[in-house]
Amino acid sequence: MSTVILSSKYEIIIPESIREEAGIRPGQKFEVFRVGGIIEVVPIEDIKSACGSLPGLNTEVEREADDRV
Repeated sequence: MSTVILSSKYEIIIPESIREEAGIRPGQKFEVFRVGGIIEVVPIEDIKSACGSLPGLNTEVEREADDRV
C-alpha cells in the first residue's frame, strides 16, 4: 500500500510502481466515483482492448429476421 498527498490543485500522483503494474500512461482517462467512504479511480479502457478478453464466450444467438437492420 502506498500513501499519496493531495496537492493544493487537488491532484494526486500515482506511485511509479502502481503505474507500471497497471499499465497506466500519460493522458489516459479515468472514471472517479465514491463508494461509501472509498474513492475509486478506474482506468477507462479503449473498446479495442476488450477484443478477445472473453475466450470461449458463445456468440451464437438465435435471431429473428426482423432483428436485423
